[in-house]
Amino acid sequence: MDRRRLLLLAGSAALAPGLSWGADPAAPQPPIPPRRDRWIEQLGRRRNDPYAWLRDPNWAEVSRDTSLMQPEIRAHLEAENRYAEALLAPVRPRQDAYAERMMALAAGDDAEPPVPDGPWAYYTYVRPGEDHAVHARRPVAGGPEEILLDEQERAAGRDYFRTEGAAHSPDHSLFVWAEDLSGGDRYRVCVRDLKTGEIRTTGEAEAYGWEGLTVSPCSQWVFWIWRDPLGRPAKVYRRPARGETDELVYEERDPALFMSLMRMASNAYAAIHIQGPDVDEFRLIPAEAPTAEPILVEPRQPGLHYQVQAWNGQLVILTNADGAIDGKIMTAPPQTPGRANWQDWIPHQPGRHILGLRPLRDHLVRLQRRDGRLEVVAVDRQGAQTEVAFDEPAYAVALEPQQEYDTAVLRLTYQSPRTPTQWLACDLATGAREVVKQRRIGGGYSAEAFEVRRLSAPTEDGQQVPITLLMRKGTRLDGSSPLLLYAYGAYGVSSEAEFSIPAIALVEQGFVYAIAHVRGGSEKGRRWFLEGRRFQKANTFTDYIACAEHLIAQGYTAKTRIVGYGLSAGGLLMGAAANMRPDLWGGIIAQVPFVDMLNTMSDADHPLVPAFRPDWGDPLADPQAYDYIAAISPYENVKAQAYPPILATAGVRDPRVSYWEPAKWVSEIRHRMTGGGPVLFLTDMAAGHQASGGLSSQFAQMGLFWAFAEQSLAWSA
Repeated sequence: MDRRRLLLLAGSAALAPGLSWGADPAAPQPPIPPRRDRWIEQLGRRRNDPYAWLRDPNWAEVSRDTSLMQPEIRAHLEAENRYAEALLAPVRPRQDAYAERMMALAAGDDAEPPVPDGPWAYYTYVRPGEDHAVHARRPVAGGPEEILLDEQERAAGRDYFRTEGAAHSPDHSLFVWAEDLSGGDRYRVCVRDLKTGEIRTTGEAEAYGWEGLTVSPCSQWVFWIWRDPLGRPAKVYRRPARGETDELVYEERDPALFMSLMRMASNAYAAIHIQGPDVDEFRLIPAEAPTAEPILVEPRQPGLHYQVQAWNGQLVILTNADGAIDGKIMTAPPQTPGRANWQDWIPHQPGRHILGLRPLRDHLVRLQRRDGRLEVVAVDRQGAQTEVAFDEPAYAVALEPQQEYDTAVLRLTYQSPRTPTQWLACDLATGAREVVKQRRIGGGYSAEAFEVRRLSAPTEDGQQVPITLLMRKGTRLDGSSPLLLYAYGAYGVSSEAEFSIPAIALVEQGFVYAIAHVRGGSEKGRRWFLEGRRFQKANTFTDYIACAEHLIAQGYTAKTRIVGYGLSAGGLLMGAAANMRPDLWGGIIAQVPFVDMLNTMSDADHPLVPAFRPDWGDPLADPQAYDYIAAISPYENVKAQAYPPILATAGVRDPRVSYWEPAKWVSEIRHRMTGGGPVLFLTDMAAGHQASGGLSSQFAQMGLFWAFAEQSLAWSA
């Protein structure tokens, strides 16, 4: 089935009680895949995986060429798609209406203001009615626009197109980016000579896109990361900026580690960052010696995290060394950068979690979080500090990643769930702050119609879980409102209180939109992450349930009026919540959910398993890890009980959460459930972990989710 048609087919009419899925015996019935015993002996334990056959034995090849999928598996996935299509097709107009509203809201002006860097000012924008961005620049002194990359043009005629890492070279003569043409996180690196217009590329699907390329400080070389056949970033290559001969710079042989590339803000170094959940290592490539052996800062050590920038003639290091769990800042001489020469500068303060550093000519800027709120602090060469403050109950701040170094003007973005993105210029020398631009939202949007609140939900173990709320002003707190409760809660990733066009479109229809900042993220510091990880992972689930119960107690919603939504590791949370408290939810949206934990973490051939063992445990070698994962994995813990309506999604090309995880989970729920439902499963046969970078595809997908949210409440009523 065409992926665009798949996304558009499943809409819903707002709370249509006449569409009772199970009332008519002639209604479509779900596929019933055969249960085939597959007994697994592991660490003296024995379990059965009756749907293991849904995992194609040639899954790596299938992710590259879906025509190779075994016919029986393909037939089942297509039957699941037909069932979901048949059940949801009568309510398609609501999905279309949501997608159209999102496009209308997006039709304002989301063009970034030009960011000066030397003689040029760089910016991006999306033309009206198009899906993909244009990257452009103008001379600071005035002159015509020059288009550097037209994504819409390169996406023409393709089912999938996505870019990462678009950036200009320090000498302004090159523009580089990585592009994925398949949806499987398989990129090629593109280098455009801005004088001739010539574009050179690496081999198709060879590159690792996320932070996987940079231009050398001298602008003569491009460094890029090669991914192995299993998708792991394995090697760093160097090629001439205007050539095609690659030279190996570094190879990482530990399958548990990832790599990324960066060029420091001061342009003193390019850097290779090798990282895992519990380790960091930096190797620096000096500006004056781009072909020299990279300089090792400090060898990897279990438990030691650090980041490196160059500023004020020295290396500035953000680290957790010496028990600084929330981070401290140290310095080191560039000639001898090892830990033995690190000197304390800005000491550790428990509860002040330092997230990152951005050097400017005379200031070192840091982004930090305290009591769940982001803060921006700048320190000058004499040690004087300046704080950039914000006053909304919940908001998000980010430092402009490509701003120039030789300036005292800090550029950052500010937004909140009701405030569209503002681009701010803060003069650190004078304290003056200017709103350079505020994103204009179309469709008659007014921030004054909405309200943002920040609540805290108490847990049984004495914690307070932050909740961010977006709702219409005047919303009654009588339990009548439907509420969508989003959460992620894994890998230390924080769910920021950002402006979201899909969230606005949902709240306009009477929903309350809530973000549960559960343990497993870093919203309350590094310890908040660690308390939602590995043998404390269940805290993520109980935090989420505590948030739902608190919102009910405070009158924001009621039982069976809450729709849960999570993706990837957040989909794991959805599976656990559905198993643990099915009575709370009016519906569950599980987008590419990680729900088959025990079998995936026991798969020694899966390329991501070694990297994620510190987060989840190793059930192949550790009996305690096996027992803990077996006790919380959604697939292993499906019960004979009524389940709320569930919509699960997958992408056949997904290299992170494989399609068979939700396929097995959905089948097991249907086998055991005693009532409730329906349970729907949609597989995109052409995509991977993410929708295409185009707005229409993204909004079609979110329209599907919101339409399902509405209809699930009708089914649960």
